[in-house]
Amino acid sequence: MKTLNRLLAAAAFISAIVLPVAAQAEQETTYANPIDIDYRYNFEQMTDGISYRTGADPAVVVFKGQYYLFETLADGYWRSPDLIHWNFVTPSRWPFDSIVAPATLVDDDQLIIMPASMRPQALLSSRDPASGQLDFYTRRTQSLPGAAYDGQEPKSGEIPSGPWDPGLFKDDDGKVYLYWDSSNIYPIYGIELDPRKKLAYIGKPKPLFALDPEHHGWERFGQDNSGGLPDGTPIKPFVEGAWMNKVNGRYYLQYGAPGTEYNAYANGTYVSSSPLGPFTYAAYNPVAYKPGGFVEGAGHGSTFEDLHGNYWNTGTPWIGYNWTFERRIALFPAKFYDDGQMAVSTRFGDFPHYMPTDKVSDPDSLFTGWMLLSYRKPVVASSTLGDFAADRVTDENPRTFWVAAQNTPGQTLTLDLGRVDTLRAVQVDFADYKSGRYGDAPDIYTAFDLQSSLDGATWTPLASTGDERRDRPNAYFELPKPVKARYVRYVHGHVGAAHLAISDLRVFGSANGSPPAAPSDVTAVRDADSRNARIAWKPVKGAVGYNVRWGIRPDRLNLTWQLFAQDDDAEFGGRQHGHALNLRALDVGQTYYIAVEAFNESGVSTLSRIVRLAVGGQQ
Repeated sequence: MKTLNRLLAAAAFISAIVLPVAAQAEQETTYANPIDIDYRYNFEQMTDGISYRTGADPAVVVFKGQYYLFETLADGYWRSPDLIHWNFVTPSRWPFDSIVAPATLVDDDQLIIMPASMRPQALLSSRDPASGQLDFYTRRTQSLPGAAYDGQEPKSGEIPSGPWDPGLFKDDDGKVYLYWDSSNIYPIYGIELDPRKKLAYIGKPKPLFALDPEHHGWERFGQDNSGGLPDGTPIKPFVEGAWMNKVNGRYYLQYGAPGTEYNAYANGTYVSSSPLGPFTYAAYNPVAYKPGGFVEGAGHGSTFEDLHGNYWNTGTPWIGYNWTFERRIALFPAKFYDDGQMAVSTRFGDFPHYMPTDKVSDPDSLFTGWMLLSYRKPVVASSTLGDFAADRVTDENPRTFWVAAQNTPGQTLTLDLGRVDTLRAVQVDFADYKSGRYGDAPDIYTAFDLQSSLDGATWTPLASTGDERRDRPNAYFELPKPVKARYVRYVHGHVGAAHLAISDLRVFGSANGSPPAAPSDVTAVRDADSRNARIAWKPVKGAVGYNVRWGIRPDRLNLTWQLFAQDDDAEFGGRQHGHALNLRALDVGQTYYIAVEAFNESGVSTLSRIVRLAVGGQQ
């Protein structure tokens, strides 16, 4: 720390020796979550002076060889040729109140967009969404059969207003179906639509399934599936975000639960041989679950097949500092096994992953092996506002952040990795602190440089936003080649917010050592409430953290909870980080298999002994 202070005082950012600019990667092959798009500022709380960027409820669809991303309150959408580079498309028309939780449907040569709604509404469509040209598919949909009027409490025999959180699906026979609802009272509904009559309703809505938190531990609301608010107030969980895929003759009706507000937001699925059921709960649920790490939460998204035949599941990670629904978007590789099991890999789900250019059989193989080098490392800032200290940018918590005393060019953060490491990628995650912005504007963009140094005196350009004028709240840079460095420095150029605030400066690569040993003495014991279990293991020397992995088969430990060895995470009154986990995501009557792996800055251990967690509670 003294070395960094002397460096900052003697050289600052501008007087140090800086070598010529290195070439940026010509073709990135990796990505990291949250995905690097220009998230938009929300306007809903502008009269209360609450300002934040957000993204949620992502629907990704493939249309004419391109990927299109629609999400909540964006005033437009994104297009990508490769799932890495996303360009915002400003549409020719868009609702004044914007769009929430949109559904998409590809019908022949047009793309149809259905917003969530409590009343009849217009639907949009385009035959050329790359251009932004949108037309009215219909100026007004029918009233939802049997529904209460415009958000009113349903009377006897009525269903809730809607369709809210819609999901559209076109079957192989050309028939179209709608699935919807977001409620902690009512179920997910489904109904057939008539594509010959502008998606008119056919018949009456059919209730398909509801949550069962008494038997499904992961469906309990709250932090770590606690069942309620941090103060102990019990809350019934929410089912929402319906999405349908048909794979190998099976219909997978997916849903988000138990609520977007906390880390346990997940996706599950019911399965059927018919588009309107009956549906059977999948014993391997949840399919997408990411309660630990920097990105927390994986619920309410979409599942799609890419141009190479690989499946992906999108989700909505939670931030929640400025507002309950301050969120981002994540992309996780997925798979459907031949026996019908659906799985989504969130293992190291916020570390860099390869973007495949052909079909892969194992989603876990897309993890690059580039480890987090910046966790809890010392940082010095050129200035600090109040208590928003620089050490917050290496704590892997998106709800804590550094704020500079002034939002001016030349502000710096200097990170000391403690030794010369091999750098492969950097992610700079910005925060919003009294940002004062409520919509897009020409001055809302991100500009900065990243520099590296072996000795803290001579600096080499590492990465830069360059001349592009785009907002990048979660800016990710894959380096064109490995770089040896001990120090990494952020040099500020511009953000459109009132304050310069950065939640995390995340550096990935290798410490060039050996991975840790595999955890030993792993135990798993179920509580009297069999939805809960205590997983423990012997601490591993030199481990930065652990992945607790589990599943319903010993060869398919598809679910992961990432823990940091030194993090007790007192944010919600203390949690189970360290070398034990209180797992509250189990289903009653289901046997599980559990193992633990350790990781450090050089790699990942082999897997521990796999422990069988029987229905009766003992391993």
